[in-house]
Amino acid sequence: MSPVWSLGAGLLLLLLWVRHRGLEAVLVHHRWVFVCLFLLPLSILFDVYYQLRAWAVWRLHSAPRQHAQRVRHIQAQVREWKNEGSKRYMCTGRPGWLTVSLRVGKYKKIHKNIMINLMDVLEVDSERQVVRVEPLVTMGQLTAHLNPMGWTIPVVPELDDLTVGGLIMGTGIESSSHIYGLFQHTCVAYELVLADGSLVRCSPTENSDLFYAVPWSCGTLGFLVAAEIKMIPAKKYVKIHYEPVRGLQKICEKFTEESKKKENSFVEGLVYSLEEAVIMTGILTDEAEQSKINRIGNYYKPWFFKHVEKYLKADRTGIEYIPSRHYYHRHTRSIFWELQDIIPFGNNPVFRYLFGWMVPPKISLLKLTQGEAIRKLYEQHHVVQDMLVPMKSLEKSIQTFHVDLNVYPLWLCPFILPNNPGMVHPKGDEAELYVDIGAYGEPKRKQFEARASMRQMEKFVRSVHGFQMLYADCYMTREEFWDMFDGSLYHKLREQMNCKDAFPEVYDKICKAARH
Repeated sequence: MSPVWSLGAGLLLLLLWVRHRGLEAVLVHHRWVFVCLFLLPLSILFDVYYQLRAWAVWRLHSAPRQHAQRVRHIQAQVREWKNEGSKRYMCTGRPGWLTVSLRVGKYKKIHKNIMINLMDVLEVDSERQVVRVEPLVTMGQLTAHLNPMGWTIPVVPELDDLTVGGLIMGTGIESSSHIYGLFQHTCVAYELVLADGSLVRCSPTENSDLFYAVPWSCGTLGFLVAAEIKMIPAKKYVKIHYEPVRGLQKICEKFTEESKKKENSFVEGLVYSLEEAVIMTGILTDEAEQSKINRIGNYYKPWFFKHVEKYLKADRTGIEYIPSRHYYHRHTRSIFWELQDIIPFGNNPVFRYLFGWMVPPKISLLKLTQGEAIRKLYEQHHVVQDMLVPMKSLEKSIQTFHVDLNVYPLWLCPFILPNNPGMVHPKGDEAELYVDIGAYGEPKRKQFEARASMRQMEKFVRSVHGFQMLYADCYMTREEFWDMFDGSLYHKLREQMNCKDAFPEVYDKICKAARH
């Protein structure tokens, strides 16, 4: 039988099986079929298009020349909204399914959509050690652009598709954040189009109130059109040390100890159970032992979290040299560990060698095709949350995550939180060491109920003066939300800049209790 006939027969059998089981049942309970046959190939086409576009833009040097023109087009749209009577709130015209957040933003359908087609790297200033970019530039795009020049940015949030705009208007973190802070703390200036159509630049010394109010505002103060981000010299490898630790108290002590060491370029923890974790520390270097180089980003390599787990199971420490860009995007191929719930056999060596080059599927395409049944299933039986808590509350926080969610692995990422103005800052007058606890997966807690369990988690986080990342589902009331976040500067600027008729309040944009 020829390959064509074999393929045809296989597709026919698949269609008959889908018809027998029902399309919705297949999409819900056997989603990997749809993902492997359709979304993985589509994701490759997406990547090819954006890579070719970025290459063409850079080769033709069109980005800097056309940036001002594109910004003027955005200003014209805002002025048109004003001339129409400012009857509706404004929001970016980017479709909700294109964002990395799993939240479905229904406001896009009722607000005035302002089209913002800004996705280029504008300038690399080696003298100032600053890169100027447009808001839709992704982390994968930016590191691919800077690394060959010998530069990188201090905080490279994990997933390739995260955008600069999302990381500023929301937030971003990485295992270097114990030194540099959150993504917003590595930015030196923003350029925004405001509600009156004016273009404003802000920095710590110029329109400083706006500069500190923009992070976490979720696009409710203006439209970000450019950002300037610090750069640091890139090195070829990350020398990473793996250390399994057992016992919750020892895990927290070891993680806190390593997070305080500035000689560690990177610190990260993966908690595999209440009593088991692997603590990783990394140092940037240009030298490497050839026998210990691990190009973990290659498509046929094991998923990173599974690779790390081997050190725990073997109960041994280890040292490896990972190429820097592979390290920065080490969790991308498995979307941390979310992909194991979508493609259960995705880490199987046969699958990796044959199809690993197509992984991961685009999160945006997963959202676009998930359907109402899958969305409700995920909402009730799946958790994607990042809670930022003081390091001193780490042990109590892990215990709370265990009782309320029982999701493993947990991601631990330390960060220094400076006492800057804005929505997020420590309780005292000085900078404080915090930790991001990321929970991604299906809760194993009996009688888990999404709303009740998450409200319990949010209450705990507020009690220790922590913060919830706003990309995820948030169940707080308005009063609870502004108890967690400091809204004093934010509300002051919304009043001063006449934002109340132009943009919804951040709470109304992201919280479930406010959305309809």
